[in-house]
Amino acid sequence: MDYQSRLLKAIPGGAHTYSRGQDQFPSNAPALLKNGKGAYVYDQSGNKYLDYGMGLRSVVLGYAEDEVDLAAFQQIKNGNNLTRPSFVELEAAELFIDLIDSVDMVKFTKNGSTAVSAAVKLARAYTGREMVVRCAEQPFFSFDDWFIGSTEIKLGVTKDAIEKTKTFKFNDSSSFEELLNEYPNQIACIVMEPATTVEPLPGFFKKVEDLCKKNGVIFILDEMITGFRWHLKGAQFLYGINPDLCTFGKAMANGFSLAAIGGRREIMELGSIETIGKERVFLLSTTHGAEMGPLGAFISTVNFMKRNDVINHLWNYGSSLKAMLNHKAKLFGIDKSFKAFGIDCSPSYSILDQDGNNCLGLRTLFIQEMVKSNILLPWIALTFSHGKKELQTTEIAIDKAFATYRLALESSYENYLDGPVIKPVFRRFN
Repeated sequence: MDYQSRLLKAIPGGAHTYSRGQDQFPSNAPALLKNGKGAYVYDQSGNKYLDYGMGLRSVVLGYAEDEVDLAAFQQIKNGNNLTRPSFVELEAAELFIDLIDSVDMVKFTKNGSTAVSAAVKLARAYTGREMVVRCAEQPFFSFDDWFIGSTEIKLGVTKDAIEKTKTFKFNDSSSFEELLNEYPNQIACIVMEPATTVEPLPGFFKKVEDLCKKNGVIFILDEMITGFRWHLKGAQFLYGINPDLCTFGKAMANGFSLAAIGGRREIMELGSIETIGKERVFLLSTTHGAEMGPLGAFISTVNFMKRNDVINHLWNYGSSLKAMLNHKAKLFGIDKSFKAFGIDCSPSYSILDQDGNNCLGLRTLFIQEMVKSNILLPWIALTFSHGKKELQTTEIAIDKAFATYRLALESSYENYLDGPVIKPVFRRFN
């Protein structure tokens, strides 16, 4: 059955996240997945795949972790969505505030885009300014116009939105300072992640914080990816960062739909109601924002992570995986082309052509060859369910994939590809 055609007919892009689309995977990847358990997923025919995609990094313990699922189900049985705030809503909010040191108040929602855009709205309200500065190297903050207008995809975005977002370079505070000088008293906030594949240089975030305070700019830290992977208290705790506002999501509820915006009380309470006569911000008002099932999953996920030292497991497995990948690349003589790098708890890999440029053709080939060994490795998202067995399985598959990879480097990847080359998500034309 042609599932891909059915998907494209029913859903724009064939998926509800562009990074799940057919143009992001080789032609032999399964078009549909039926279910997942632990570190594995199963396609429509029951074929089993070791997965490193892990629900776009939203799964940190493993698919369908019984303890978490039962906690979510118990809240679903309690009604899931009530007319007034629920007990679990209060419990989850107090847990989040207790975990994240920079947070005095929190509001839950369903996805990262909504949370980050809410932070931008608060910053604009608090400062009375409109311009946003965001990190150029970090790929995604929101589907809203303030961010999308700063990418290659500008169709449907107003000129005003495009002009009001500027970019600066990570680990280069001078590039931020230049924008502050160019647009004095116009910048409402700076938005960035604490780290991606590169860690912050010593003193970088302290300089950013100082510049924000000096210029009245709100510092928004996006921890959608780093949160509940780098440290239970966030990467901000690990790196000593003190944001005004911060956002979390993805791994915080082990795959259940939950995101959060939190921060300083004086900013967050702009969206509150108790101060009579004070102008307020219509912050987040989402029917399903405090849905009880995901909040129960969040509480259970945190408890599971504390008991089982999940964070250290991610760091240790990632270190072993990176070492294995780079060792194998050297053995096959492809180490100038294939490089595993990044932060141990969230490794990455780059694939370069013979001129040292990123090569989507070779990347497609590598992912294709891993699929042939029933491993999905579009990127590397680690979970507690990835253990010694999974590392050994990956190593065996790497030997096979690198054998073909080496041949492709010696001739041409086109000779070994079974379908089209994957494409960048952020491109102007299809």
